[in-house]
Amino acid sequence: PRAGSDRKKAGAENMTIQEASERYQIPMEILKEYEAWGLCGTVKRVMGAWQYDDQDLERLSLIMTLHDSGFENEEVEEYMRLLLEEKNTEKQRMEMLNRRRGTALDEIHFREKQLERLDYLRFKIQQKKEGGQG
Repeated sequence: PRAGSDRKKAGAENMTIQEASERYQIPMEILKEYEAWGLCGTVKRVMGAWQYDDQDLERLSLIMTLHDSGFENEEVEEYMRLLLEEKNTEKQRMEMLNRRRGTALDEIHFREKQLERLDYLRFKIQQKKEGGQG
């Protein structure tokens, strides 16, 4: 399950980094990245360990979605800073999403062309095979 998906049912108890990683399959590097950015406003250190609450898990879910969508670490941090630290950033965040979407479409079109070329080569082999030439 994604961060936050069944978290509401579980209550608002805080979790350690290890518990959050295991329970929600959040890679440790994402959690450490999140802590390093200093964006975990409500995260508290208890006995030297970070404690994650529901709001943190929702943010981490968004971070994972951005990573899954192809955002680089720096872009994820910028997006999250815009979201959490500044007001009226919808336009900037939408521009970031639109850029990433455009890049993804370019990659899809490139892959489609690769598939067409591969299919053409496969067709040529099949054609020779059927024609008795091999």
